[in-house]
Amino acid sequence: MTNMTDNARKGILFALATALVGSTAGAAGKLAAQDLNTPMIIFVQYSICLFVMLPKLVQQGTNSLATQHWKTHLIRGAGGWISFFAFYAALADIPLVDATLLRNTAPLFVPLVVWLWAGVIIPKNRWIPLILGFIGIVIILRPGAGDSGLSIAYLIGLSSGALLAVSMVGTRLLSRSDSSGTIMFYYFALSLVLSTPLALLNWQPIPLQSWPYLLYIGLSIFIAMWLYTKAYSYAKPSIVSPISYFSVVFSGLIGWGIWGHVPTTITIIGIAIVICAGICTVYLGNSDKALPAADMLAEDLSTSADTTNT
Repeated sequence: MTNMTDNARKGILFALATALVGSTAGAAGKLAAQDLNTPMIIFVQYSICLFVMLPKLVQQGTNSLATQHWKTHLIRGAGGWISFFAFYAALADIPLVDATLLRNTAPLFVPLVVWLWAGVIIPKNRWIPLILGFIGIVIILRPGAGDSGLSIAYLIGLSSGALLAVSMVGTRLLSRSDSSGTIMFYYFALSLVLSTPLALLNWQPIPLQSWPYLLYIGLSIFIAMWLYTKAYSYAKPSIVSPISYFSVVFSGLIGWGIWGHVPTTITIIGIAIVICAGICTVYLGNSDKALPAADMLAEDLSTSADTTNT
């Protein structure tokens, strides 16, 4: 019993570290956005990611890149790329905590993506947390209703969560046949190909003070992936997955410390509703053991996904 408790504690600590890395990477993106446009940030991020992967690719050889699921790779890669693009674009105009929370709405969109992509019907017990989650989203979007520019930024931030859900589902489907290295390579390669034309059209010199932020943004994907994997090696998903929402708490503290952003009461209420709905979604997925095969697929896709995914 003591050993299990120790492992659970380690899993929680690694999950918290994952959330902290994600939050600080978001802060780095917001700081970089003060001097750089979004296409430049995205281009540098994926250049760093692909560069870091090259040594492992050379060591394993091109045979490790064999795949029979090109269409899924394309959909998964495009979803992840546009999701990051929307996230950084939103960061430039809205508080870090709001952008992070909107990106963390991804688990709420996963059942809808599974339904549209795989034709799997959403389990009945998932509708209540889904409805509550989207009520929370409406509450969060409401502060920008009086300012069209701000409202658009919030909607862009919300789209990052919806598109991240596409990336999550695609990753889970691909993981059944392709290695994580193969999935990441095609994602980074496709994202860099898509980013290059936009970066060239919006090219600007990169200030020296922006490089630490850009390097951290690129490396954070690998750091978060390692920490997240360690978390799951010590604790079960029902413990690890809900902790990802601590990234919202960390982002709120960072945003308050750096930019003086203090969420309004109504925003805090919306955040609390979305987080509770997301946690309920995870626990419902882990508690249902006797669902029909189609429902089990939906549960497996959604509860195994996490917002630390790229």
